[in-house]
Amino acid sequence: MASIAVHSVTVDFPIYESIRSFKRDLLQRAGGLIRHDSRHSQRVTVRSLDNISFSVEHGDRLGLIGHNGAGKSTLLRVLAGVYEPVAGKVVTEGKVSPLFNTSPGMVVDDTGYENIFTCGLYLGMSMREIQAKVNDIAEFTELGEYLALPVRTYSTGMLVRLGFAIATAIDPEILLLDEGLGAGDARFTEKASKRIDALIQRSSILVLASHSDGLIRSMCNKAVLMDQGKALRVGAVDEVLEAYHELTQTKSGT
Repeated sequence: MASIAVHSVTVDFPIYESIRSFKRDLLQRAGGLIRHDSRHSQRVTVRSLDNISFSVEHGDRLGLIGHNGAGKSTLLRVLAGVYEPVAGKVVTEGKVSPLFNTSPGMVVDDTGYENIFTCGLYLGMSMREIQAKVNDIAEFTELGEYLALPVRTYSTGMLVRLGFAIATAIDPEILLLDEGLGAGDARFTEKASKRIDALIQRSSILVLASHSDGLIRSMCNKAVLMDQGKALRVGAVDEVLEAYHELTQTKSGT
């Protein structure tokens, strides 16, 4: 059974005293806490995650909610193994599939078909899995004969469709999903939404980062309220969303 256990995870990003003050101010406004490193007088750190703990079991759909800069994306990348905590640890059981963009490993001089294999391998699929899915991916893109052409000849919308079709063909155990994942034009939206729903259904665990309470409510059964790198509340979706609204009102002064 897939599972995630996050134990007192803290993440710091070092910056240096020579960096102009407005850059440090910008980082602080983005949600990080500026800290001076006593061991290195010329270095300061931005604490992006501060003592985060929670657990997720098979069948859970966990929403990470909070304003921009709250630490949601950083936490997703810790779960994916992109960032290493300076304290604490993450213990996962099951294959982790991070889906943060729709063009992982795309090579512009290769054809659409070649990129299906390249990107599929990048996402952790085997050659046999890709072979079994290539017709489905091709049909979903609606690109037809363009798939035999180099992707540098594609429009932006065509590139997005191809990348989306490949990225959503995986069979994840633990799916890490950013709400920014898109599929191009408005006509394609309903079709893309159904494909995302099918992807989530195939996963054992979903962790979704969003600042939309509607999206969290529709997709998740648990939630974590993030603010300035801290987990302020972990629990049922309704309880966490209520705390999120209270926090929003407090910050807006209403």
